[in-house]
Amino acid sequence: MSKVVYIVLTETGSLLSKAIQLYTQENFNHVSISFDKELRKMYSFGRKRENNPFIGGFVHENPASKLLKDANCAVYACPVSEEQFSLLKNIVEHYEINKHEYKYNFIGLFGVACRLKLRRDNAFFCSQFIATLFERVGLSLCGKCPYFMKPTDFAKLPYMQLRYIGDVKNYTHIYQTKPLEKMPVSTIQYIA
Repeated sequence: MSKVVYIVLTETGSLLSKAIQLYTQENFNHVSISFDKELRKMYSFGRKRENNPFIGGFVHENPASKLLKDANCAVYACPVSEEQFSLLKNIVEHYEINKHEYKYNFIGLFGVACRLKLRRDNAFFCSQFIATLFERVGLSLCGKCPYFMKPTDFAKLPYMQLRYIGDVKNYTHIYQTKPLEKMPVSTIQYIA
């Protein structure tokens, strides 16, 4: 394993986020993937417009956006082979090029709640998408089905390595400023 992808769990505090959190009883309710530790580009399935959670699909997320910059997050490093890294990038690039063909799988969220495998063509919710990526490149989900994966299930995978817990803006600030003395220690909850 010579490459790393980053799995980012977030909780934005939005109305939809709070509704999902009420059901799951978990701290984080969204998951994204990034190919760089600075999280310059994060990919997932989620809202296409910050002010409308009901129009969703494949998204390129900006950690500096109004929705994400104040979100709580946990960043995990996921070791992968060079081949897996390249394949993941190619698959995500396919989704990005063809994003107009994909939609958010709202119905699938109810499937998770009811433990029903509700398959929809070209539709994913965030954790289903990341789990599908993992399956496609041979990363174990430890017996879990992508249709039933929740964002926090990724944190429980044995090969995931916690790197940070705290605000998104503070995480991105770490990689934008040097030296780190400018960052108040009280704003950082965990860095590995």
